[in-house]
Amino acid sequence: MSNKPMYRQIADALRDKITTGELKPGDALPTESSLQEAFGVSRVTIRQALKRLTEEQIIESIQGSGSYVKEERVNYDIYQLTGFYEKLADRNVDTHSDVKIFEVIKADARMAETLNIKPEDKIWHVKRVRFIKQKPVNLEETWMPLAMFADLTWEVMENSKYHYIEQIKKMAIDRSEQELVPVMPSQEAIAALALDPTKPILEKVSRGFLKDGRVFEYSRNVFNTDDYKFTLVARRRQ
Repeated sequence: MSNKPMYRQIADALRDKITTGELKPGDALPTESSLQEAFGVSRVTIRQALKRLTEEQIIESIQGSGSYVKEERVNYDIYQLTGFYEKLADRNVDTHSDVKIFEVIKADARMAETLNIKPEDKIWHVKRVRFIKQKPVNLEETWMPLAMFADLTWEVMENSKYHYIEQIKKMAIDRSEQELVPVMPSQEAIAALALDPTKPILEKVSRGFLKDGRVFEYSRNVFNTDDYKFTLVARRRQ
């Protein structure tokens, strides 16, 4: 009989299932009720075991959904201009976007200057939450000139914006000028991404340019930094 507290024995048993591959990254753990029944313990004991695995960053809890085996963080290569779906192409995981706002508005003076258009010109304003499986990982707000993308649809923004621009509109994307800033999460970001309100996050502000020099988008993204790592290669000046 083990001298370990029961919650640690349960944590060890679940960790073994993860280590051996019985439970894979992204898989849902059994419900608290199922674990209670399986181990014959109280819900408090189960929650202690899950808390231990969460602290070890082996599992994560998604409010209203349950506990999941933690996946490897998405590598965000700052020097590689790729879209959300392209960054995850080699992971073979389910992804989707939940569009929260899809509207046409008039550009104010500041946004007109950012997009190199005239004040009062119409622009798309789109806000969406990006998901890896059931987990929200990115909140994106985008503004795009209506004149360039008159046929943009809700369905396009549920999928890949870059695919639409390059494959449907036949436009050549050149670059994105980006700035990364540490910020405290807004109430909107906390609600959308289930963030810790006391923990700073990263906000990426970017302007996208076509090869002909036109600005095709201005975007703000906030990331759950538990799910992303940002990398770059710095070379010594010769």
